[in-house]
Amino acid sequence: MESKSIIQPSPAFISQDSSLHQMMVELLEKADIHVGGHRPWDMRLNAKEVPERIFADGSLGLGESYMDGSWEADQVDEFICRLLRARLDQRVQPMKLVFHSLRAKLLNLQNTKRAWQVGEAHYDLGNDFYSSMLDPRMTYTCGYWKNASNLAEAQEAKLDLICKKLRLEPGMRVLDIGCGWGSFMGYAAEHCGVECVGVTISKEQADWAQKRYAGLPLEFRLQDYREIDEQFDRIASIGMFEHVGRKNHRTFMEVAARCLADDGLFLLHTIGKNVSNTTPDPWIDRYIFPNGDLPSIGQMAEAAGGLFVTEDLHNFGADYDKTLMAWHSNFEAAWPQFQNRLGERFYRMWRYYLLSCAGAFRARDIQLWQWVLSKHGVQGGYTRPDDAPRSR
Repeated sequence: MESKSIIQPSPAFISQDSSLHQMMVELLEKADIHVGGHRPWDMRLNAKEVPERIFADGSLGLGESYMDGSWEADQVDEFICRLLRARLDQRVQPMKLVFHSLRAKLLNLQNTKRAWQVGEAHYDLGNDFYSSMLDPRMTYTCGYWKNASNLAEAQEAKLDLICKKLRLEPGMRVLDIGCGWGSFMGYAAEHCGVECVGVTISKEQADWAQKRYAGLPLEFRLQDYREIDEQFDRIASIGMFEHVGRKNHRTFMEVAARCLADDGLFLLHTIGKNVSNTTPDPWIDRYIFPNGDLPSIGQMAEAAGGLFVTEDLHNFGADYDKTLMAWHSNFEAAWPQFQNRLGERFYRMWRYYLLSCAGAFRARDIQLWQWVLSKHGVQGGYTRPDDAPRSR
């Protein structure tokens, strides 16, 4: 039953437009969020213009006003989870964001010139910053928590599962499209005896990986995926497809198909959305992942049509909630060493990024999929491997 109680904020922070304030209060009540309440997920207003910013700019206004310190919640992750479970994001769609929607649908925002922007804006923040937040292997993708008790175990379990799904054998040559800091390549070389080529658009990542895995048969390249044209026994792409963009989905699949041996396997690990015709979140696009574009199952299936057989599709999106919360805990603990360099507004931006994304996965608004693809179908069928951790 819908709660009818409305807890009013301090009069000092009531919006100049009391009707907009009342609309926001009533809307949030549908998600059991009280404005001025005292539960961890309730919203506290610190500035009077918050309702105007939210109704004018939607999720962009919500995120920016949080960055500015205009509102607070003790558990931003649960605030966002409740907001999305109640589908309030669909109730606030300002006309101002129509251009953002048309831009994402009509333009190729991930062409070869623009593709490097996310590397410079996000991944090149500094290896010291990311090493303080991530696991020891610097794995910046969803962990697999089924048998894990901490972040390091969850990330190793994910890497191990990928190796098993790809059926890696000593001597194989493996391509990693969007290799990040090389965690998969390093793990696969150490545990499966393979050699790997990885491509990334981040100079910081490539430099760190070359030093970390010196001595292993690994090659790290600063290269756009569209330039790759050589044969590999196996291909992995882990947390990169989110940056490809709907205009380039087919091109990406064509690159993978031309580079994969006829009897090879391709594992594609990506965040995905539930509905095809939606556009990227404007706050995430502006502040975190420029030109990002989450795919849907329908978009991915269409892009792979005629090129690949889907052997396996595994959804463990709920594990990203745990992963993001672990990153957030590490980020909070390490923040004092970065606060002078990055500043308070960055702190609130990054905190909002980690916690709002955790809330979105908790609400099951977005997913995490691992696809296993083959070019002609595995003879006799493909069976998902045991996901128990590898014996040490």
